[in-house]
Amino acid sequence: MIVEDQALLAMELELVLADSGCAVVGCAMDRAGALVIAERERPDLALVDVNLLDGMTGPLVAETLVKKYGAAVVFLTANPEQIPEGFAGALGAMSKPVDERTVNDVVGFAREFIDHHTVGEIPRRFRLAPWMTRLEPGKSPH
Repeated sequence: MIVEDQALLAMELELVLADSGCAVVGCAMDRAGALVIAERERPDLALVDVNLLDGMTGPLVAETLVKKYGAAVVFLTANPEQIPEGFAGALGAMSKPVDERTVNDVVGFAREFIDHHTVGEIPRRFRLAPWMTRLEPGKSPH
């Protein structure tokens, strides 16, 4: 799932993800749209911009996706200082602008965590959430 208010970036992400074998279940530009997609599709991974059309609601979206739907979340941001201190349950943050290699590496990192609850090699241009550094091997945080 992609939650990004820049339509061109959302389309680019969708193409990169599709080319790497991911099924994108939906794209949203604001909190309400994201929650509708999440309720319908129950995504296992969401790429979420911090600052959306309806304001700085990305952290609220992330928190809901993690707590209510058990999704793994990766923030997208050009302004890392806007990421909430606790990362709202997200695995970490990918810096904008993004490139295909970084997106694929971050999705691979997230997939490793989703499938095995392990923290693999940290991709370039990815800031690991503080809670991930304290994760015990084999233990799920959710």
